[in-house]
Amino acid sequence: MAFQVEFVSPEDLLYSGQATQVVARTRGGGEIAFLEGHEPFVGSLDTCEVRVTEESDDIVKFAVRGGFVSVAGKKVTVLSNGAVPAADVDVAAAKAQLETAEAAIESDSEDTDAKADKKWAEVQLSTAGVEA
Repeated sequence: MAFQVEFVSPEDLLYSGQATQVVARTRGGGEIAFLEGHEPFVGSLDTCEVRVTEESDDIVKFAVRGGFVSVAGKKVTVLSNGAVPAADVDVAAAKAQLETAEAAIESDSEDTDAKADKKWAEVQLSTAGVEA
């Protein structure tokens, strides 16, 4: 059985569809799969790939830079300022961001912003099916 899935940002609805499964990675909790009938849930998302298995068995992938996932009734909502469908990843920009972040980390191994930027670039590239 399918349930409603939405990816939203504060400004826009990025995706809406029917799915049979959603898989995401929560902070400190590891990967979690949501199926129809899942107990109500609210969790903080890590920077990760979120996979949505649609009713047609197609898998739609999103690179997500943190945010939250909520399960209520027959609906899973992903709220994030940084969610990009795999098909929309700007590979050249992600590679450039990765190089910039790696250079910043090389000069300051404790640069938490650069580490976060590196992980975001890596997740975007991986979601798009490109090796970093």
